Amino acid sequence: MVRCPKCAVEVDVDEDEVEEGEILTCPGCEAELEVVQIHPVNVNVISDEDEDEATEEVEAKDEVEDVLDQEEEDVE
Repeated sequence: MVRCPKCAVEVDVDEDEVEEGEILTCPGCEAELEVVQIHPVNVNVISDEDEDEATEEVEAKDEVEDVLDQEEEDVE
């Protein structure tokens, strides 16, 4: 057993059946967990922050473009 670093829910992991680098999913918060050590099992949450930041930047850029397009239509 190992606890999710994000929500502390117990994740059922068998040391003999898991491999380093394997990706598990937390049953509590559905975070992706990477096995970084197997004896004893230790996991880290895989960060989605970079992906989230990239998505936010694209959305912000789209909003600016929409406003500029609307302003151009208003001028005409």
